[in-house]
Amino acid sequence: MAEENASFEEALKRSRMIEEDIKEHKERYRVLTGDRPTGSLHIGHLFGSLRNRVRIQNEGIETFIVIADYQVLTDRESAAMISENIKELTKDYIAAGLDPENGRTFIFPHSHVPELNQLLLPFLFLVTNSELDRNPTVKEEIKATEGRAISSGTYIYPVHQAADILAVKGNLVPVGKDQLPHLEIARTITKRFNKRFPMEKPTFYAPEPLLSEAPMIMGLDGFQKMSKSRGNTIMLKATADETAALIKKAKTDSERVITYDPENRPEVANLLKITSLCTGEAPEAIAERIGDGGAGKLKAVLTESLNEYLAPLRAKRLELEGNDDYIRSVLTRGIEKARAEASDTLDKVRKAMNMTI
Repeated sequence: MAEENASFEEALKRSRMIEEDIKEHKERYRVLTGDRPTGSLHIGHLFGSLRNRVRIQNEGIETFIVIADYQVLTDRESAAMISENIKELTKDYIAAGLDPENGRTFIFPHSHVPELNQLLLPFLFLVTNSELDRNPTVKEEIKATEGRAISSGTYIYPVHQAADILAVKGNLVPVGKDQLPHLEIARTITKRFNKRFPMEKPTFYAPEPLLSEAPMIMGLDGFQKMSKSRGNTIMLKATADETAALIKKAKTDSERVITYDPENRPEVANLLKITSLCTGEAPEAIAERIGDGGAGKLKAVLTESLNEYLAPLRAKRLELEGNDDYIRSVLTRGIEKARAEASDTLDKVRKAMNMTI
């Protein structure tokens, strides 16, 4: 545990240095981040990662957003809707502020970039089964199957993630603390490839984590992470009335006076935290303002704040509904850019491995 904490502190220190360097040398960085297309996004995604992606993009950093559609093949229900979910995800991205028209933001599904997936083969020779066994993603999948065998595709997910990053020459990956071990696989592959196949200039540069300080958004049940599968979410595309109805059912407690006490009153604290993320006001100040107004007043304040905050996003998303031609053009441009970068990377890989003809 001490070693893990030391590693995290080192990563955090490095991340802060990079944040400072970005202000002066944004041209040095390229971000790769993304999601699995399991459906539309909710406010947990928005406050947990999406808002930070938009901030990074707006600072002038070239940003690649990968829609990891192959990874959905482990989920039968989601697999039936992959194509539709890719479009829904893209609409949420654009509505939230990711701008595919700025010339530096590219959205693409990795199944349409064969050069990227071709990197899997050489990368698989650079990691061991025991290293994959220790990866948290694999551990979680094994636990979720309750002893049933997992597919080899699931098992090598961290390697595929490394291919996503390195194919487009990503060197900055926004992650949370729990995702650091995932990125470490990509860093390991980078170092081993460069050592085994040395060139005058390294073929790959180890990607750095950009640690997010965004809070984990709990679901409306107040005791577990917001997740579509748990039915405790508010979707970004929900209407104002739907949002109000969901918040009305949110769990609180029986105490009349509202206070911000995450340890002893997690459900109330969660609603105050979401309100704070919308307004910028400290949760303690919001609680003091509500006072003895009780849960009813708290929910009313949250409903008004969240609906006001999401109004521009929802208006933009409504414009995108039914405009599949535009969404397809965004993805096509993203695929073309990703393929160009991945093809160049693959050429360098072949040259390093003496596989040119």
